[in-house]
Amino acid sequence: MKSAVVVFPGLNRDSDMIAALTKIGGTPPAVVWHQDATIPDVDLIVIPGGFSYGDYLRAGAIAARSPIMDVIRERSEKGVRILGVCNGFQILTEAGLLPGVLMRNASLKFVCREVKLEVANADTVFTRGYTAGQVIRCPVAHHDGNYFADPETLARIEDNGQVAFRYADGTNPNGSIHDIAGVFNADKSVLGLMPHPENLIESAHGGIDGRGLFNGLLDAVA
Repeated sequence: MKSAVVVFPGLNRDSDMIAALTKIGGTPPAVVWHQDATIPDVDLIVIPGGFSYGDYLRAGAIAARSPIMDVIRERSEKGVRILGVCNGFQILTEAGLLPGVLMRNASLKFVCREVKLEVANADTVFTRGYTAGQVIRCPVAHHDGNYFADPETLARIEDNGQVAFRYADGTNPNGSIHDIAGVFNADKSVLGLMPHPENLIESAHGGIDGRGLFNGLLDAVA
């Protein structure tokens, strides 16, 4: 699988994502600095986590207005899969590539712990490595992960199967509406999620629950 990781100033999970894609896919991803004019031809573009531009204005707001996002939008329209994790999720919502918004955690505190996720839709290239209803473990680390959408948008994404993951077993760490931890765009080619699957892919991490997401992508490309 050919992939690219887009890096903005302030991100701090790019190394983790690069390591995960390399270990699972066998090929290091292209690393694209946000000021680069283009992105190589790839199967997957990833925006990793962190705090782009120090989360000034709103988390992801400044990065979402970078010219590289126009390139990402064009690639998405051509069918390239886009994945945003944590700050990457925030950037994708701010850029209008995903529905809804991500607000401050209900506790108004930064949370860094392991949660449980229920796989809400396993019938996509991102989630085919899991089964519907499966509950997995995954770490989170964020201050602005409280997912919200207006009633009309919420009804639409629920009806269209755009909820990818939900916080399970009372582990919702941020107050997200309907326990939503990750969502797709309408055609399921773009995924954003707050938890970090790249940090739970080998026994040294304490488990491999996050590996299914990457394996599903690999199978889809193969």
